[in-house]
Amino acid sequence: MSKPQEQTVKGFVIEALPNTLFKIKLEDDRESLVYLAGKMRLNRIKVLVGDKVEVVMDPYGGKGRVVKRL
Repeated sequence: MSKPQEQTVKGFVIEALPNTLFKIKLEDDRESLVYLAGKMRLNRIKVLVGDKVEVVMDPYGGKGRVVKRL
């Protein structure tokens, strides 16, 4: 079985929530709930409200994962 293709989108943080969750406004004017990727946690990269980020969306329609701060 092959893995579903990951979709990468860009957006910006509109709200910071507890436990490294963020509410993101995507390029196509949708809002999504995302969490911080493990590598960003390990390297202690801070993400603040207003930051532009790159998000990998879950192919099954759940949450996304912040993988890069732009």
